[in-house]
Amino acid sequence: MKSKLSKNWQPTENSGITGDNGGKILRHEAKLFLQNSEEALSLLGLEDVHLRFLEERLGCQIVVRGNEMTVTGEECQVKLAQAVIEQLLSLIRKGNNLTLTDISYVVSKTEEGNEQDLTQSLSKVIATTQRGRPIKAKTLGQAKYIKTIEKESLVFGIGPAGTGKTYLAVVMAVKALRAKEVNRIVLTRPAVEAGEKLGFLPGDLQEKVNPYLRPLYDALFDLLGPETTSRYIEKNTIEIAPLAYMRGRTLDDSFIILDEAQNTSPEQMKMFLTRMGFGSKAVVTGDITQVDLPKGHYSGLIEVQRILEGIPGISFHYFTVDDIVRNPLVQSIIHAYEQKGGNSLKREDL
Repeated sequence: MKSKLSKNWQPTENSGITGDNGGKILRHEAKLFLQNSEEALSLLGLEDVHLRFLEERLGCQIVVRGNEMTVTGEECQVKLAQAVIEQLLSLIRKGNNLTLTDISYVVSKTEEGNEQDLTQSLSKVIATTQRGRPIKAKTLGQAKYIKTIEKESLVFGIGPAGTGKTYLAVVMAVKALRAKEVNRIVLTRPAVEAGEKLGFLPGDLQEKVNPYLRPLYDALFDLLGPETTSRYIEKNTIEIAPLAYMRGRTLDDSFIILDEAQNTSPEQMKMFLTRMGFGSKAVVTGDITQVDLPKGHYSGLIEVQRILEGIPGISFHYFTVDDIVRNPLVQSIIHAYEQKGGNSLKREDL
């Protein structure tokens, strides 16, 4: 049976509900039809966890009997639920495995009226992991970020933690290497971390900063596997190094990523950006609300927005809380810090 959304939903009287003046409140109802039990499980979630989330978030009642789903509520709630479920079913039929984060994002974008591009943008396979898992954008912000990296030579990805800005930059670097668009990948970070002093750690500079470069290694292991990553590093096809190692170099035919760029000084940022050679692409990622520089030191990532804005070939992509793809609770935490004056920094304050 072909699945479709019922176009002929009608308002019905619910005699069990009365208004303040004693009159009956009209309830609206819509029927939707699912293709099979697998589709129902994907939509509703294990133990109906997705269903309960949708009911609470959309403010309507959803009842499923067999392949028939009935949505009941006020008119605006039912219309919104129809649009949301239509998007979710479209994503499922294109091979997406839904999470609560995905569902929350679809609801938010549908409420904003931005649901038109959701299915196409979130279903496009960007690359595959070493184990064959397809990698796709999880938000419209991520999809736009990917398109920007494909188009521009220098891209700044700025936003809160958990938005995938570093992982997706590594994905695009590996994709470019596989397509022979570049000859090498260079990944770097400044040797600064929250409240920690490198001088107290054992070993030389490379050994001191290796733990802080771990997120970059993790992304490469996911995409290439540990063995292939190690082989590329031995051949210098992939280089992972602290920012201090970039001074005095010119990087031709390279895909260069500077991570945690909020912890660069203005001088370090200028030094890094002038390393780009012919045939190279660079992506700079960071979160300007999490600057770990000593008090009184200015972030190069904050300054560079003012200096380079509007130059052709350079783009700034700003992620929002809606782009966070970790536990939905993370969004609530960041919202709370922003509202109550934590270490947030608005663009107009730059």
